[in-house]
Amino acid sequence: MGYRHGIYVPEVATSIVPPVQVSAGLPVVFGTAPVHLAADPAGVNKPVLCYTYGEAVSQFGYHADWEKYTLCEFMKSHFSLFNMAPVVFINVLDPTVHKKEANKAITLTNNVGTINSSEVIISSLTVKQGETTLRPGVDYHAAYDNNGYVVISRINGGAITAEAASITASYNEIAPDMVTSGDIVGGIDSATGKQEGLELVDAVFPYFRLVPGLIVASGWSHDPTVAAVMTAKVNNINGIFKALALTDIPTSTVKKYTDVPNWKNQNNYTSTRQVACWPKVKLGGDIYHLSTQAAGVLCKTDSENNDVPYVSPSNHNLQANGACLADGTEVYLDLQQANYLNGEGIVTALNFIGGWKLWGNRTAAYPANTDPKDAFIPIRRMFDWHGNTFIQTYWQKVDAPTNRRLIDTVIDSENIRLNGFTAREYILGGRVEFLKEENPVTDLMDGIIRFHTYMTPPSPAREISNTLEYDISYLKTLFS
Repeated sequence: MGYRHGIYVPEVATSIVPPVQVSAGLPVVFGTAPVHLAADPAGVNKPVLCYTYGEAVSQFGYHADWEKYTLCEFMKSHFSLFNMAPVVFINVLDPTVHKKEANKAITLTNNVGTINSSEVIISSLTVKQGETTLRPGVDYHAAYDNNGYVVISRINGGAITAEAASITASYNEIAPDMVTSGDIVGGIDSATGKQEGLELVDAVFPYFRLVPGLIVASGWSHDPTVAAVMTAKVNNINGIFKALALTDIPTSTVKKYTDVPNWKNQNNYTSTRQVACWPKVKLGGDIYHLSTQAAGVLCKTDSENNDVPYVSPSNHNLQANGACLADGTEVYLDLQQANYLNGEGIVTALNFIGGWKLWGNRTAAYPANTDPKDAFIPIRRMFDWHGNTFIQTYWQKVDAPTNRRLIDTVIDSENIRLNGFTAREYILGGRVEFLKEENPVTDLMDGIIRFHTYMTPPSPAREISNTLEYDISYLKTLFS
């Protein structure tokens, strides 16, 4: 430092670390989208963060056939019905792979002809009159109409010889039916090394610095293989983060509520970080997977509670006016039937008091696992959210010297945060400690330190009882 003479003002790190703000319920949604209809097409197998319905449609397109284009269902529900944002969408439908060749003879009427298919990949279009290949922008103009059909218009002065000419269009059609559960599951491309499908859960945080909160694959999560990979991923995102998988039980094959628990157990829908949903719900003519609307309910409930996931989504309103099977058959569960499903770790829809509600507090692990932190959805989410927040808040301290200042910084900061949660009744109480018995000398020498957080989020009041008794003592009021 050399010779010093005068007044100096060094600084030390603040002893209290403000927590990083972590979104509790960011949905990461996997599926298929009509990207050939998009104005600004998003890449295939690429996470895309969207804050508005228009933004999503611009990058993924939109089509009302949700069986083919599963991401469109979530767009409509989350943005239009629940008014929630943001969402990370990942489309696995690849127009360069999932396609088939087609051609059509067209007769122009008043210089215009239409290919009545919404699956035409317009960039692949070749138009001929006889043996002459026509030139786009010179001989004809082609564009999608509001239905997604391709309209071919004759350009005056071009090579098309008559207003009522016959032409032939050859093109590729996008083929969503070629997408399989294997595309949703994904993996690592052996040729490029790129992540695909559900493997891209790990790409969300590096892309956007946002931690996934909900993993959704409506239209696919009723496949046990897809659900198994979803539940595996939510337990180990980026090797450190946790989330919740929203999965469906198929209503095309499981049509009676009494058959649902057996299917759930036979297909291993039993993870602590999994919600198993049955049946579907409908609003007007639209039918939604219950997992889709469950995501909306979860996010809306969080938003009403300062983005802290301590409140159960159960008994909160769905955007629905009915429940049904895949074929549209109406399903009406009374309270006892709905409670039977809840007791088997299944979340359902109930129309009882106050309209159609999401009904059920339990994760799919229940009843085999009754530990409150694993069996109750809000408690499971609180533990995961708190853990995700701890990781991001104190990541800045990794590789700092293992000394008393570091330990006190973490203990003091966390206890202040937990005391604040207690005061706001997000938890009933909490504290963090640095215990000697959990930190052996050999670990401390090796740079390993362990803290222990004690925390009690409130259980949802799933049963409220009021005992009524006839009290004869009040008969004396007759003689007053």
